[in-house]
Amino acid sequence: MSDDDLIELRRRADAGDRDALDQLIELAGERGDVAELRHWSDTGNTTATDELVQLAGELGDLSELRRLAERGSSDAADLLDEAAATQQDSDELRRLRDR
Repeated sequence: MSDDDLIELRRRADAGDRDALDQLIELAGERGDVAELRHWSDTGNTTATDELVQLAGELGDLSELRRLAERGSSDAADLLDEAAATQQDSDELRRLRDR
């Protein structure tokens, strides 16, 4: 997809075109575009949040997972729990438990 096509998709998504937004989120996930997914996640789009959690988990991006968990994503919190348990990070496990 060309840069012009992405610009057009963003314009349509910003105007409320749900199909364009769904396509944009899917493409962002495929490209590993954290910034695009974060943008749409921050607007409250749960599909973008789900994609971002998955990508952050694949990348091992614990800071992004923490940010998402703090915003209420139980999936991000679960991945953080798993990572902390795997790494035997007692400080992280304690922080997560206290949250």
